[in-house]
Formats: sequence, C-alpha cells, structure tokens
Amino acid sequence: MHKRHIAAVVAALCLMLTGGARPGLASNPYENYEHLKIFSDALSLIQKNYVDEVDLQKAMYNAIEGMVSRLDPHSSFMTPEVYREMQVETRGTFGGLGIEITLREGLLTIVAPIDGTPAYRAGLKTGDHIVKIDDAPTKDMNLMDAVRKMRGEPNTPVTIHIMRNGFAEPQAFTLVRDVINVISVRSDVMDEYYGYLRIAQFQENTARECRKALESLEKRQPALKGLILDLRGDPGGLLDQAVKVADEFLDEGMIVYTEGRLESQKMQFFAQKNQTPRSWPMVTLVNAGSASASEIVAGALQDHKRSVIVGTPTFGKGTVQTVIPLSDGSGLRITTAKYFTPNGRSIQEKGIVPDIAVQDRTDTQAGPAGGSTAVREKDIVREFNGGAQPPANDSDQSSGSVSNEADPPLATALTILKSWHLMQPGAAAP
Repeated sequence: MHKRHIAAVVAALCLMLTGGARPGLASNPYENYEHLKIFSDALSLIQKNYVDEVDLQKAMYNAIEGMVSRLDPHSSFMTPEVYREMQVETRGTFGGLGIEITLREGLLTIVAPIDGTPAYRAGLKTGDHIVKIDDAPTKDMNLMDAVRKMRGEPNTPVTIHIMRNGFAEPQAFTLVRDVINVISVRSDVMDEYYGYLRIAQFQENTARECRKALESLEKRQPALKGLILDLRGDPGGLLDQAVKVADEFLDEGMIVYTEGRLESQKMQFFAQKNQTPRSWPMVTLVNAGSASASEIVAGALQDHKRSVIVGTPTFGKGTVQTVIPLSDGSGLRITTAKYFTPNGRSIQEKGIVPDIAVQDRTDTQAGPAGGSTAVREKDIVREFNGGAQPPANDSDQSSGSVSNEADPPLATALTILKSWHLMQPGAAAP
C-alpha cells in the first residue's frame, strides 16, 4: 500500500513539475525522473526507519511547502483550510485584525493596516515587526500559520507583540478580533469642487464600488474640478479589479501587460472609451504601503499622463501570483509572470516613483539616520536571497511645502488641483 501510494504521489509531482504534456518545460525528462527518484527513495526511507509512524499527507504537505516557499517570498502552498480562508478574504469579509503582512528577515512585517479595522484603530503601522502572537514567537513562522493564529471568532482577543523603530523592547497590543467587512472604496467632496476617492484594497466588487462612488461625486458636484485618488496603504488585490479601476480614468491605450514563460501568461489589458467623459485633472497619492494592484493603477495613470503622482515610492511588488487548486482542496500560489506599465517599466523591486515627493508622516516611523523604515519589495527579495541590508536613509525625503500640515500629501494634492484650474485661461479662484 505504501509503495503504491508513494508511486502515485511521485507521478503527480512529476506532472506538476514538468507541466504535464506541455512542450518546452521539461528539457531533460530523464534528469527530472532522477530527481523524483531521490525524493521517492527519501520518503520511503523515512516511512520505514523514522522512530515514529509518519503521516504521509503531512509529510507531503511539508515537502511541497518547503519546495514552493524557497522559490520567492510570494509563492506558497496552502492546505485546504488555508485555501478556503484565502477565498473568503478576497470576497472582503472575514474574522480577524485587518492587516496585510509579509516576511522580512524571518519576521512577520506589516505592509499596511486596512482602514477601519482593529489593527488600524490600534495604531499598527507599515513596517512594524510582529515578533510574537499570543505566546508564539514568529521567528521563521510562515505567513499562513500567522494568518491562522491572528484570525478567529469575532469579539475574541489576541495579543501581538510589536517591535518598531524607537521602541526599546517589543510592545504588546491586545486587539479584539472583528468581522472584517472591508469597505474598499470611500469618497467625499473637498472644498466644494474637488472629489476625494479612497481605495483601501482591490477586491471582487472594488471596480463596481469605484464607479458608483464616481457617479455619486459627479451627481453631488456636477462642476467637479478635479479628483484626488488615494492609494496610500493599499496592499493590492485582484488584477482584474485594478484594470477596471484604471479604465474608469482612461479612454484608450494599454493599462498593464504581463510577461511569463508560457504564452498564456503573456497578457495585455487595454482601456475602453468611457460612456461618461471624465476630463478633470487628477492627483494620485501613494506611499510604501501601496503595492501590487495599486501600483498597476498608479503606473498606468502616470504613463498616460492622466494623473500627477504624489507621495513616496511605492512597495515595488511587480509579480503575478496564480492560485492553482489541487485535487484534495489544497492550493498552490506561485509566481507566474511580471507586471509592466504601459511604457514598459517593470514594477518589481522598483515601484512607482512619484512625480512630486512628499513624505507621508502616517506612512512609517523615522529611521535612526533620519530616513524611512518603510518595508519594500526590494528589501524582502534582498533578504530572501541572503543579501545585505539596505542603508537606513532611503529616498523617501519630503519636498512638499506643506509639511507642517496634518496630512502633507493630501494638502499638496489639493493645492495642485486648485493651481491647475487657476492656470487655465479664464479660470477664477473657487
């Protein structure tokens, strides 16, 4: 029974590793077979000789997890339980704290807290290291285990220990779990004539909510003179939603394209002409917490000169992860392609550099040398590959003239829009 089961597992792995019958992926089938034979031999020896009886499913899950997690920081294996949680999260409703996390130096690191959630209200910040969840240290804890520990029934407490630049030692934050109904889009009218649109995350209904918010703004103020699109702290989400949101502001041209090894991973997305003309000027706000899908939107608007980008350089996650379900309800999340802006710029490890740099004081804490401690993709990839640490003083330096305001980037954006209209022929101050 054991040998037959192992042979079936190895055959399945062979299909997964070589891509089945697709040409061009297995350059040397014999060499692949030899590698798989070593795996099969090792598994057989463990089952036969290990001091305790080995759970075959657990052993296989561990092997796959180890194989996938070594590829890059964003590839992972999901057990059936974790795969179900991931599907729930993309729908925008789940029980937990409301933070987007990644791994840095083996420590859980906050990319961004989600607006209006327990983590946001508790004051957790981009760049915070989570060193302990309740009594469990997070050193070398994988992301999925961390997610599982922080999620739970609403109204139950969880204590996370945070290390932040300026803390002498980790500080305990006790948060009460809540049902995280992420409101991905908020809107308002500022100074009577200017729209404000905040996108917190790209989920299944974000594009629809964005369209409704724009229609509401245009109804409230038919003489809208400009729009501020706030993508700060937006950790990203679904590619199709990012494309549809960008399409709301563009009438033609490419939005984003992807490049991968397979033809099916080489995709191009183009804007369609809007039924409602939107020619008013735009300013888009970004920071280190703006990642992935939000970078796609900012990059498209910047390349088409549709919006002025204000803030600090974005996170720099320019890779596409594809989620592939497996037969037992588990799933693989693997990197399959890279994003490029319409002008051919790679987002990966570079991010979107603002047209006007304005330090966001709510973005991160200051570093020891006066720079930002913002965590970006280039830092994670460097550490994942065993590279050296970046210098403490990075490029997030303020050049805004309103740095003493409560929200300098927002104040700068409003000033730009007002000045934009004042520079038009025959324009008058509002």
